[in-house]
Amino acid sequence: MADVLLVDDEKSVRSTLTLLLKKAGYRVEGADSGYAAVEKIKTQFFDLVITDLKMKSMDGLEVLRVAKDTNALTEVVVMTAYGTVESGVEAMKLGAYDYIQKPFDTDEFLILVANALERKELYTKVEYLQDELKEKYRLENIVGKSNEMMEVFYLVFRVAPTDSTILISGESGTGKELIAKAIHLNSRRKNRSFITINCGALPENIQESELFGHVRGAFTGAIRDKRGLFQEANGGTLFLDEVGETALSTQVKILRFLQDGEIRRVGENDPINVDVRLLAATNQNLEKAIEEGRFREDLYYRLNVIPIPLPPLRKRRDDIPLLLDYFLEKYTSLAKKKIASVSPDAMKILTGYDWPGNVRELENAVERAVILTKQNVIMPEDLPSSIHAMKRRIPESEEDLGDRTLEELEKIHILKTLEKQAWNQKKASEILGISTTTLWRKLKVYGIELKRNN
Repeated sequence: MADVLLVDDEKSVRSTLTLLLKKAGYRVEGADSGYAAVEKIKTQFFDLVITDLKMKSMDGLEVLRVAKDTNALTEVVVMTAYGTVESGVEAMKLGAYDYIQKPFDTDEFLILVANALERKELYTKVEYLQDELKEKYRLENIVGKSNEMMEVFYLVFRVAPTDSTILISGESGTGKELIAKAIHLNSRRKNRSFITINCGALPENIQESELFGHVRGAFTGAIRDKRGLFQEANGGTLFLDEVGETALSTQVKILRFLQDGEIRRVGENDPINVDVRLLAATNQNLEKAIEEGRFREDLYYRLNVIPIPLPPLRKRRDDIPLLLDYFLEKYTSLAKKKIASVSPDAMKILTGYDWPGNVRELENAVERAVILTKQNVIMPEDLPSSIHAMKRRIPESEEDLGDRTLEELEKIHILKTLEKQAWNQKKASEILGISTTTLWRKLKVYGIELKRNN
């Protein structure tokens, strides 16, 4: 049961909302002023603080600041009958989960409360997982605070203790192997072998031998018996990277293992039982590979018991500054250089680039910049020319849209609407047919920086 602090200097509002929240199953405490709220926050833990914005003596923004400073995991929702959209935006910049304008619909209010508490629970689990990862295996370069990465961390947290087969999908450079290691090192097999093999690096004619082993005389050159990787990983975890590159004959044997827990060495008919947890990863569209006859449909469904899709870096731009800080610290230490930060102009270029090579490409760019720069700040001229060459822009016409995703088209439409309305978010949201809160969230997701008119 969640603990909620309700802050409002109007007794009737406190009474009505307290009754509503208790009926919904929450434990509720009230505070009739900002000062009273701060005293409670400093002595008690609350999962959620709901505070009015305009109050005498101490306003809701100060309550928000104290709540977040006291416990970063406490979520805060701000209520206002007086503020503009800008007031709510300011609250969210200070760390509020969201804001809601009075008078509001009770169902809308309860949904907002439930969503805020759900995120608080997710953050708590992710913080625990990240602490566990750092203690058990130094995976600090799994950096991310974006909603997309939070979902990934949450999935890792849930699936790691099980023996379920996991399929990790994502573009090259998104960190699939790091996630596989995190799963292994938070499982009951953590003290046993973690063996990884890049299936794309194995010629088809030796895949079966490498994975399942062979007996002497099984083929030309088989001068002695050989244990395969499934046997080497017995009791532990086997990670098949780029599983979409396996030959169809190899896929049959992998399927047999998933069905029966048995393997057969090349040239031998006797089955061997092995206790192996299988993790797989791919940067391919396996459903398309099935249509083209390159991948078995039955194997796909066996592997895809619990899918973990990794977002490309362009879909989690909020994480770029965090990644930059991490890589900057790493490579300045290695190069023994004192580089304080990234200049605003360089940061604008880095956050605006689409990163087709994802986190790996970003890391390479930072390493290069650290080595080449002659200053104590990374400047635009220190970045690779390929990054400068790809500039993001808004298409001027429908003909200029090209083959864009639905998300890209939505972002373009939002930008053009905002520009036409001189960046008035209220007018733009009315034209777009969405609430100002929804517009604000989309601006955050798409990395659109608000412009203020003088």
